[in-house]
Amino acid sequence: MKRKTTMKKSSHERWLITYADMITLLLIFFIVMYTLSRIDVQKFQYLSASLAKALGAGGMVLDTPGPSVVPGIAGSVPQAAQESGDNQRLENVMRELEKYIKESNLQAKVSVTTEERGLVLSFQGEVLFRLGSAELTPRAREIIQKVGPILEKMPNYLRVEGHTDDLPIVSAPYPSNWELSADRANSVLQELLKNYNIYPQRMSAVAYGEYRPVVPNDSDENRRLNRRVDIVILRSQYGVTEAASAQRLSSGR
Repeated sequence: MKRKTTMKKSSHERWLITYADMITLLLIFFIVMYTLSRIDVQKFQYLSASLAKALGAGGMVLDTPGPSVVPGIAGSVPQAAQESGDNQRLENVMRELEKYIKESNLQAKVSVTTEERGLVLSFQGEVLFRLGSAELTPRAREIIQKVGPILEKMPNYLRVEGHTDDLPIVSAPYPSNWELSADRANSVLQELLKNYNIYPQRMSAVAYGEYRPVVPNDSDENRRLNRRVDIVILRSQYGVTEAASAQRLSSGR
């Protein structure tokens, strides 16, 4: 009789195990919710880039976060937090680039500036190419070898822009400045893709020819300044169209 009573009493206390499991799960749930509510945008974007490389997703992993269970960040990271992460990341890269430019005594030929669209690393044409040519010089490759590892760390989209002055091109391979500026931008892009782990989906090359001068083409000095290649590290808000385009291409649409 005693044995039966003990077994009956023991079976009645099994609900405590289920209750303890439920309390544990609730605790984990609220910890996760709290963590999501305090997300660090910069770490999130670095995580996105790292996962993309590890999983071979072509840079598309976590580019567009899905709906969130945390109020106020549904569908995306809050804009203010995203901009803060962007600003901090670009400031860090700007300091690295400025240090390299100064140490290499390139201040007269290479500059880095902040614009609304992002960070612009600008090379005067003579630093990278011979006059009328789109083939990178040995010195140009050395410079890109120093700049590439800095750009490689960035999860942002990169745009390489080619520019010329307004003098008509006389080189046989190029019927106009459009072709020359396109080939120069593409040469820089290909050099980066070939030597550094930057996903092609995150890069684009643009040719502006003579039509985006930084100063009027009214002197030899000004024309020298207008012959340039710019590498633009786009802020996240300006990379939206780049991401949408890359996603359409990857899905075959």
